[in-house]
Amino acid sequence: MGAKKAGLTRLELKIMQVIWKRGSSTVAAVQAEVKPALAYTTVQTVLNILERKGKLNRELEGRAFVYSAKVSEEKAIGQSLGDLIDRMFGGSSEELVMSLLKSRQIDAKRLAKLTEQFSKAKGDAV
Repeated sequence: MGAKKAGLTRLELKIMQVIWKRGSSTVAAVQAEVKPALAYTTVQTVLNILERKGKLNRELEGRAFVYSAKVSEEKAIGQSLGDLIDRMFGGSSEELVMSLLKSRQIDAKRLAKLTEQFSKAKGDAV
């Protein structure tokens, strides 16, 4: 799997969520937002990893690097979900849904309501 396709670790996701919320940010700005608090060097390392993975852009402004999202939150969620479905369910989204039903993380009534909402949204998009 290429670096640009690599998923996000929990810590990388926390940091990406700060960038998505704040927009372009310095290491110090991200560090101030991440909870629980992390060392400056930890945040800097993770931002650099995300830049190498192709998730962030990095530009030098004055004496500080400013990081901005190269991938949208929606796209990152889609990539992570696709990876989860491939790894855990053999690429079958149906197996994912069945697993959610079997583990009672969603019930048939809620699934029917979601299907109805999806159908309406899809109809609006056409």
